[in-house]
Amino acid sequence: MALATKKYIETHQDRFLDELMDFLRIPSVSTSKEYATEVHKAAAFVKQKLSEAGADKAMLIDTQGYPLVYAEKTVDASLPTVLVYGHYDVQPADPYELWETPPFEPVVRENKIYARGASDDKGQVYLHIKALETMLATQQLPCNIKFLIEGEEESGSEGLTRFLENQKNVALLQSDAVLVSDTTLLSLEQPSLTIGLRGIIYLEIEVTGPNRDLHSGVYGGAVGNPINILCQMIAALQDEHHRITIPGFYDRVAVLPEQDRQALAKIPFVLSDYQNALGIKAVAGEHGYSTLERTGIRPALDINGIWGGHVGEGGKTVLPSKAHAKLSMRLVPHQEAREIVTQFTKYFTALAPKGITVEIRVVHGNSNAVVVNADSVALQAAIKAFEEVWARTPLLTKDGGSIPIISQFKEVLDRDIVLMGFGLDSDAIHSPNEHFGVANFFKGIDTVIAFYKYFTSLHA
Repeated sequence: MALATKKYIETHQDRFLDELMDFLRIPSVSTSKEYATEVHKAAAFVKQKLSEAGADKAMLIDTQGYPLVYAEKTVDASLPTVLVYGHYDVQPADPYELWETPPFEPVVRENKIYARGASDDKGQVYLHIKALETMLATQQLPCNIKFLIEGEEESGSEGLTRFLENQKNVALLQSDAVLVSDTTLLSLEQPSLTIGLRGIIYLEIEVTGPNRDLHSGVYGGAVGNPINILCQMIAALQDEHHRITIPGFYDRVAVLPEQDRQALAKIPFVLSDYQNALGIKAVAGEHGYSTLERTGIRPALDINGIWGGHVGEGGKTVLPSKAHAKLSMRLVPHQEAREIVTQFTKYFTALAPKGITVEIRVVHGNSNAVVVNADSVALQAAIKAFEEVWARTPLLTKDGGSIPIISQFKEVLDRDIVLMGFGLDSDAIHSPNEHFGVANFFKGIDTVIAFYKYFTSLHA
């Protein structure tokens, strides 16, 4: 790293952190309408900071949902262009009582920033903005950069999905690579780059029996209980080997070559540490696969929420009219999300006994798995950037999570994707006490700056 760049970051590091704290104080929860004003406030914050960083153009683009923040900095039209994608919205913070400090009052403890969105994805988005500022302030920006930061990643990216349906918008986003920081590293000692993401389908289910809640004494044993029935239907979705029973579900799932499984097995992983960190005594999953294989290369099905009847304090002897569940499926390469939705709907509906009606709503169901081109110039530049900043060659890993819009980026923009994340698995994203390392933030800035240097030189 150039001496001027390093000195600039050191001089302004307190301000960088103070600004990130301001960003984290905005409760930009996109899944709840009560936070709508705050989500718009977060969009305006990102736009302002991109302008202050030196972008030639920074603007809000209205969608059917929350606005997109678009910005660009053009150095020379003959130079390559990188599109940076991220999101300014965050997950809900409940249960609040499990937070050691309020989720939207960020604090630094043991060199970690604690707040909702610290790692997913505000901290990672903001390090890109500070990298831009640093490169421009020290005249070190070697290529053109575009930013596209959305406000609905945590709620399905509907606005951005619709935006990408317009060819004029696709032209606006044209670039030579897409850079994303919304994934994790193996550790601060051993960096990694994600080369695969699972796809996702997210469904909401409603099972209805009688036309009203009934007295469980008067009607219990004579009328089907929707909660009981829903539990039975859910249980039927997997067999005793944790294999998903939906007909056709595995038809497109490829058998991973043995050399790929061997490469995955070389990734540092201690099962006992994994279990201790989660407070569990044993792992569970599809028979015949390791934990890393279960999360990285195999599909999964999970219930994310289930409710019905009386859930308040005290007893109420009720046989409920309805029962509800939220369900997600993680997909692997070659599985088609829309096809899986059809298969699931047909199978699950058929599981319902006579007299029970089932409604299934697709919250988002068009996100396929993503595989990064391991031979791309962009990925090679990312590897070199980590080697320079971290003095270690990053390992290539497959992430069990999903970034729904990335598969659409690959299909619509037809550009190589780089998943250069700086969080850790221990950051508790989507959970109470989410945090992001201060060291991760600043090393992230350094690595992004190095990426642009190597991408430009390798692209020449």
